[in-house]
Amino acid sequence: MAYRLPPLSTFRTFEAAARHLSFKQAAAELNVTPSAVSQQIKKLESYLAVELFARSCNTLQLTEHGVSMIRNVREGLECFVAGVESTQRIRSRSLNFSAPPSFATRWLVHHVSEFSAEHPDIAIRINSNPDHIDGPGTLAKMAGRPVDPRADVGEVAIRFGTGEYPGYWVERLLTPEYVVVCSPSLIDSERPLHALRDLRHQVLIHDEMIPAVDKRPSWHAWLKLAKLRGVDAESGPRYSNSVLVHEAVLEGQGVALVIKQHIESDVAAGRLVIPFPISLPSAYSYYMVIAEKDVGKAVVQTFRQWIKQEVTAQHNV
Repeated sequence: MAYRLPPLSTFRTFEAAARHLSFKQAAAELNVTPSAVSQQIKKLESYLAVELFARSCNTLQLTEHGVSMIRNVREGLECFVAGVESTQRIRSRSLNFSAPPSFATRWLVHHVSEFSAEHPDIAIRINSNPDHIDGPGTLAKMAGRPVDPRADVGEVAIRFGTGEYPGYWVERLLTPEYVVVCSPSLIDSERPLHALRDLRHQVLIHDEMIPAVDKRPSWHAWLKLAKLRGVDAESGPRYSNSVLVHEAVLEGQGVALVIKQHIESDVAAGRLVIPFPISLPSAYSYYMVIAEKDVGKAVVQTFRQWIKQEVTAQHNV
């Protein structure tokens, strides 16, 4: 619908003048001159072809048309104010959250509904990004693409790495551990998996999600920790994404080293099994990373406190 209206500034001037019944006081409120107020009123009266004020002996009174007009103008201005305030509340309560695919898929999606239930006024947008795993050129990438590109929306990122991110506010969230997992179907298969030595007959799945080779979960390291020899630690399929590794294990394609904290729900539901109690410490930790200019935002602090409490309660970090 096309609205044919005089300049909206004339309505604001009219409302102030009608409230004060004084061009001088209206001018002081609007930070303009009395002459400017008078000109705005004349412009509105000319457009409407009626007089809104009766002027006599330095007094100002609303005419019948003015009295009729002021009610609707005030209602309209109040609607404008309500719309602006509503939009500002939405913008100030928006949050962009980004994390590595495995963390977002295996942890966040199972908990974010709890956050939304506690804070229904916060609109959260979740992005799963493999660039949030440290690798060669990590600092250069962060410098070229900051976590907080917009000033009006809170930004929180989870990074899997060393925690060295100059120019950002950083807090360690969790240092995970890797365990051997498999489908229950492998335990009593044709090649059963009951003892460590049975790994010699299993397919080893490799997770190459971490760009830095020396920081990846290594079958060599786990086998050394388990003091098990005679297993070809280099054989088996390799996946560039931890989510794919998880799916391959669920399908019973072999055994894999997986972050224990990511598969606890699968183990509890009986979809996966941890056949041996030996865990391999991760070379990386999960860190909360926030641009300095975003740290003080209320929406950011709300999310920060929530995710810390959730992870601490679940994993006792």
